[in-house]
Amino acid sequence: MSIGAKESLQAQLDRITQNTRALVQPERLAVSEKAAADLFNTGIEDRVLKVGAQAPAFSLEDAVTGKLVSSTDLTALGPVVVNFFRGRWDPYCVTELEAWRNLHSQLRERGAIFVAISPQTTRQNNFTLQQHGLRYPLLSDPGAAVAEKFGIAYSIQPDHRRYLQSILINVPFNNAGLSYHNATEASWRLPLPAVFLIDRSNTIAFAEAHADFRVRPEPADVLAALNQLN
Repeated sequence: MSIGAKESLQAQLDRITQNTRALVQPERLAVSEKAAADLFNTGIEDRVLKVGAQAPAFSLEDAVTGKLVSSTDLTALGPVVVNFFRGRWDPYCVTELEAWRNLHSQLRERGAIFVAISPQTTRQNNFTLQQHGLRYPLLSDPGAAVAEKFGIAYSIQPDHRRYLQSILINVPFNNAGLSYHNATEASWRLPLPAVFLIDRSNTIAFAEAHADFRVRPEPADVLAALNQLN
């Protein structure tokens, strides 16, 4: 079955938003929505690497093998779809990862490779992979250093850090095995949710990222861009 016959990813994400608004107090929602608006107002979306740019090289640790996976080795095998996600604590990210899991065979039919990158520790990435039955590599990007090269890294601001702590989301632990009291600045770094398609010449053929964590690149658009390469 092709993706066109299925519910769009954004429709699934919008349902999470609707359910959240029905369950969470408005003042709590306001904190999270203000954080997204403030992030957008920094102009970060304007700094995202564009189509036609050369993709930054990376070499990151794989969740299963613990070995380094090189972008150079990946593009030698075929086009690469790179998904940046925030963490296993984010239901929007989990939904997106599962959508790509369900499309993995379509990517492979097109000769493409899919990898997902997050600032989570390798251990947390492994938990994510096992829990959701993912069939593609999850790579660990400490401090969102590679995300920074793609123009999508940012630091969670103090008010939003307090909010996350109040709802028991421990980003420093997820990202670096640290607690709130000994968290480093690097452990509070995240990527914008983003998807990049990199062709075999290491040129970006698709790029989309959003400051609003409730909006994600639509897989159908990525697949369409991939079809243009073949």
